[in-house]
Amino acid sequence: MSPFPRMVLLGSTILTGLTGLIYWWMDAFLEPTNEWSIINHPWQPWILKAHILVAPVMVFAVGLVFADHIWRHVRARRPDGRRTGLTMLWIVAPMIMTGYLIQAVTAPGWLTALAWAHIGTGVLFLGGLSIHYWILGRRR
Repeated sequence: MSPFPRMVLLGSTILTGLTGLIYWWMDAFLEPTNEWSIINHPWQPWILKAHILVAPVMVFAVGLVFADHIWRHVRARRPDGRRTGLTMLWIVAPMIMTGYLIQAVTAPGWLTALAWAHIGTGVLFLGGLSIHYWILGRRR
């Protein structure tokens, strides 16, 4: 893979993951700033906006890497990192879909289910990408 797609994918994934995890922590573990507040931290809306702005860059980077790296390696049947790479492909699709649906769904039950699915697939994607790079780094 050429350096530009790798840099865009890693940078956008780190920023998306970091903003997502910070937002989840603020939403789930902090207490509201006052009894009438719907936010738990003054930076919570800004972290969410940052997550929503950087996530499409990560989606673009996944598409860029798919065209430049994944599809070529699948067709060539390269064994290096194949299991972790293909597993991440199966994880990234529901992660992206739940991220978009969270912004459109209003029913509380569905919203809760989508949020947990998004958090779970997001954490799996971050872990999968880390393992993928660690395995490939060890083989080089």
